[in-house]
Formats: sequence, C-alpha cells, structure tokens
Amino acid sequence: MEYAPLIDPFARPITYLRVSVTDRCDFRCSYCMAEHMQFLPKRDLLTLEELDRLSTSFIGLGVRKLRITGGEPLVRRGIMSFFRSVSRHLGAGLDELTLTTNGSQLARFADELADIGVRRVNVSLDTLDPDKFAAITRWGRLPQVLDGIAAAKRAGLRVKINAVALKGFNEDELFSLIDWCAAEDHDLTFIEVMPMGDMSEESRLDQYWPLSDLRARLAQRFTLIELAERTGGPARYVRIAETGQKVGFITPLTHNFCESCNRVRVTCTGELFMCLGQEDRADLRAALRASEDDLLLTQAIRAAIARKPKGHDFDYSRQKVAGQISRHMSHTGG
Repeated sequence: MEYAPLIDPFARPITYLRVSVTDRCDFRCSYCMAEHMQFLPKRDLLTLEELDRLSTSFIGLGVRKLRITGGEPLVRRGIMSFFRSVSRHLGAGLDELTLTTNGSQLARFADELADIGVRRVNVSLDTLDPDKFAAITRWGRLPQVLDGIAAAKRAGLRVKINAVALKGFNEDELFSLIDWCAAEDHDLTFIEVMPMGDMSEESRLDQYWPLSDLRARLAQRFTLIELAERTGGPARYVRIAETGQKVGFITPLTHNFCESCNRVRVTCTGELFMCLGQEDRADLRAALRASEDDLLLTQAIRAAIARKPKGHDFDYSRQKVAGQISRHMSHTGG
C-alpha cells in the first residue's frame, strides 16, 4: 500500500530512521553510559519481529535510509536474522541499510553484513592508544576493535570512524587519528561531546573540546577544502588537500544543524524520539502490540512527526549545562 510521505511541521521530509535494537553493550564508554548500568528488562524490548514490522512501516512512509544502532547492535542475540529480513527492502523503497558499532563484533559479522547488502559501517573509536582505549571504554580492548575494522575492510565495507573530541584525552592524537585514517582509507568524523546522561560522574564541561578549536589546529598543518556535501544530517565536511581524505565535524553545541534535519530515532523499547536533544517522545510499542495490522502504528507515527520540533536546546554557554538530557546516549541509540 502506498502512503503519503512523512513531512514534519517545518516542511522537512523524514527519510532517515535510526533504530536502536538494544540498550546493552559490551563497553561502558564514560560519556555514553554509567559503569554499572541498569539495563532494561527483556520483556520491555521490541522483539526482532516487531523491529522489522516497525522499520517496514517507516519505509512504507518514505524512509530511504535505515541505520541500526544500540547500545552495541551486534551483541543482540539473533540480530543477523533481523538484518537479513529488513534487507529485503533494499532497492524496493530502501536505499541504504547500515549500522553504527563499536567494532568489537565486526570480525564475526563483517562478511555476513556485506552479503546482506550493508555497504558501509560507522565505527566509534576515540583513541588509538590501547591504555587510553581501555580507560575510556572501561571494558573494551583496542586490538579486538582494530581486528574488526580490518575484517570490515576485507569484506568490502566502507568504514567511517566516529571520534568524540574529548579535552585532555585525545587532543594529542588529533594528527595520529588523521594519519591512520588516511593510511587505511577510512573517512573520519569528529563529534562534540553531548550533555546526556549522568553529568555528575564526569563533567561534560571538563570533557568539552569545541570542534572550532580542533578544526583550527588542523588548518595550521593542512589545507582544508570546504565541501558542499549535505546528507540532511549534522555533519559538515572538508577534504584535506594534502591527503585527499574526507573529514566531518558534528557540532551540536557550537553550530545548530537542525534546519535540514531529516531523521528520527526509535529506541529498543519502541519510543520514537523526534529530536535527539528534546525529551518529547511517542510510544510506538503500544500501537504495535494493540493490533496485528499497521493502521494504529502508522497513525501513531504520523501524529508524532507532526510534533517534531524545529531544533534542539544543547548549550554549554556560561559554564552551565543548559538543555541537558537526562537519559543516557545508549538509551536513544546515538
């Protein structure tokens, strides 16, 4: 059945859905979750079949890109059956199926992901120093992640590295990250740390490294060519003339990127967040479970998109965290 596409109140088509399939992860990155997380009861999570049904409904409403997130999506039991199932939409409404991962399980799943039709993955990696990696992830091991990235590359997957810019942590690795990504032919995006989760554990103000400063440091060594490329997403891109590589900057705090926002997020419990930086949400799980047909679900999705806000409220001005979001990043799925 053909449906009218999703258009928000500000005339932005919603063509990109990020679906979190689990709140669980095999790491405990300090800016993402607490070390001793209380994870959701499994009965609260959408089943893989419900996640497929929900994704299919969004694709029927005009979503062209589906990104699977977590937690760590590849730790969910049976997750490849979900990937296989939803991949049936590729070329039949869906242009791209991809995922964001910490890389720990890529060595196991890279070949299968490539066979299913996944063409690229985003890997979160903030440091190339094994000791610092163990410290920031608390439970992670860098060699395992590097093995996973290498496996993804061998499988033909395009790898983009996402590095959170953390003051006093990876400032000294700016150029080593650039050089490594250039040598491995990985794209690289830097992300400003966001005010989400338990702010008392480690102050985001202490961690905050504005990308305007990071970019200025890059420009002292390299020629940065501004790219007009826009994906409807938050990143602004440059090409480094000397290496040819593409580098992105996601700056929710120093640059509001909301005017072209084309995306929404669904959590693993079926909550639809129309904006990462707002608390408003819609319960799609109730609509999913209330009826075997998708009419109620479609109505719930449309009603939620009609409430999508113009932008977020993240702000670090005046040395106080305004617009702080109480939920952990792992809950919403990045």
